[in-house]
Amino acid sequence: MSVDRAEALEGRDEGEVATTAASALRSYSVAPGVRLNVRSGPGTGYPVVRVLPAGARVTIYCQTPGTTVSGPYGTSNIWDNIDDGQYVSDSYVNTGSDGYVRPRCS
Repeated sequence: MSVDRAEALEGRDEGEVATTAASALRSYSVAPGVRLNVRSGPGTGYPVVRVLPAGARVTIYCQTPGTTVSGPYGTSNIWDNIDDGQYVSDSYVNTGSDGYVRPRCS
């Protein structure tokens, strides 16, 4: 959790903080029929750490700029952090937006 996010939640009890953080997260569909490479960093130069199966959904924790990639949902340099040290190109994730939908990774 970023310092800004922690300060915004200060003064709330633990249960409230967990509920607030969980409610902000949602899952997004990966482009239909695509087996998506998950990389260790925000770019095509990073190693593939796993491959998501066709029909996968991902939870985006934060987003960061990286290598520009063209995919089913356009061309973008935005990379989605889906787990600790795991990134996918936003151009393969149906977020409904050409821009950032989650906070920038710190």
